[in-house]
Amino acid sequence: MPLVPPYIESLRPYEPGRSIDEVKKAYNLDHVAKLASNENPLGPSPRAVAEIRKHLDGLNFYPNGGLDLRVRLAAEFDLKVDNVIVGSGSDGIMSNIIRTFLCDDDEVLTTESAFIGFQVLARSRGVAYRTVPYQKWHYDLEALAAAITEKTKIIYLANPNNPTGTIFSKQEFDRFYKHVPERVLIILDEAYFEYAQDNHRYPDSMHYRYDNVITLRTYSKIYGLAGVRVGYGFAHEELIMNLMKVKLTFEPSSLAQVAGVAALDDHEFVHRSLELNARGRRLITEGLRQLGFEVVPSEANFVMVPLEDAATASFLTEELLKRGLIVRQLGAFGIPHAIRISTGTDEENNRLLEAVASIHLKETEHAVSRTSR
Repeated sequence: MPLVPPYIESLRPYEPGRSIDEVKKAYNLDHVAKLASNENPLGPSPRAVAEIRKHLDGLNFYPNGGLDLRVRLAAEFDLKVDNVIVGSGSDGIMSNIIRTFLCDDDEVLTTESAFIGFQVLARSRGVAYRTVPYQKWHYDLEALAAAITEKTKIIYLANPNNPTGTIFSKQEFDRFYKHVPERVLIILDEAYFEYAQDNHRYPDSMHYRYDNVITLRTYSKIYGLAGVRVGYGFAHEELIMNLMKVKLTFEPSSLAQVAGVAALDDHEFVHRSLELNARGRRLITEGLRQLGFEVVPSEANFVMVPLEDAATASFLTEELLKRGLIVRQLGAFGIPHAIRISTGTDEENNRLLEAVASIHLKETEHAVSRTSR
């Protein structure tokens, strides 16, 4: 009998995007912009940072399991504390969901090329992992509904979706939900919720407080706290009660908790972040389209660019790295011919477009040269 189960042996560990320091050393660069991991280019919430500094002297004490943050989130969203869970990022809570609710004969259902973090977590449980194709880079909720079987236990939906940036609408979700049995748990991953919430088509899950739906959100994106690792979830108290049985006793950390409480009041920072993102997303989308690229319409803080093939995606990614611009090729997600570009500062977004235009011209001239020989 093998020490490691075959479903673990066959997994590939999650590979984070390349760091700024790594790229500086590899390419001998002084200035590098990281536009690969959907981070906030403005940095962390100033209120959160100030609160972290205040609590550095208390690191010898154990955290209280996130109770203070649960209380604050319950008040913010008009819920009972029993409806709220917090953890080490939303993917930390996702891990607890996998551990809590899946049995050996259950199945997980989602779209193809779903968020890589969920793919790894779900496959690590050794249950059947089933997908349906995208429909023009959107979730095909009709096909997902038709794919539900007696063994389906969890359906994972990310809205906005990572890596495509697309959303499904209220109408689409309402139609879909009518076909989902009560025994099936729907994970609504809303890590990019803040970027889409003003879209009138967007189905904010707080308006869908169903017994078999759990909402996941994070502080990693709009609040700029990816390095602190804090996320939260909303669900029926029975679901939360069972998740609390398996979550790590002392997560999130005390610093993550105080940062999370403080960040909720940092409205000015959130407003600036949203304005910068909207400006950057529009600039990158329009600029790349003018250069002849397909850009998938996005409601998040990134855009996805499908290219001719994986080789073209690799070439563009490498050429941008040489110019100090880190983007993400999506091979790990299952879309090797596409890249994902996060919005940056105004200066970084303009640098990106100038670099892509230069690379595009260089490749076009090279193709013409080959043809004329």
